[in-house]
Amino acid sequence: MKIFEFIMLACFGVSWPISVYKSLKSHSTQGKSVVFIVAIIVGYISGIIGKIVNNDISYVLVVYCFNLLIVSIDLILFFINRNHERKEKNRLFKEIIMTDL
Repeated sequence: MKIFEFIMLACFGVSWPISVYKSLKSHSTQGKSVVFIVAIIVGYISGIIGKIVNNDISYVLVVYCFNLLIVSIDLILFFINRNHERKEKNRLFKEIIMTDL
């Protein structure tokens, strides 16, 4: 019955590369939740640990690892984009202040 677990992971896994692409393209954290991303990462790590502890090493473990990698990239991009947004906000704030002087 590993095929059903594989299908579930594959279906979830399709959305993460799209999310990473959108993060790269938009340079924005809009619509992202760091708590949600971390919860997903914890879930994938738990699944991987469960597979290892139960000695259930199979192709499904590869999908868990791939999904964990992609979601981790999305988390890194979240922090990069948040830093970019903060810098832009500070730049605009300074520009407004200088204009008013």
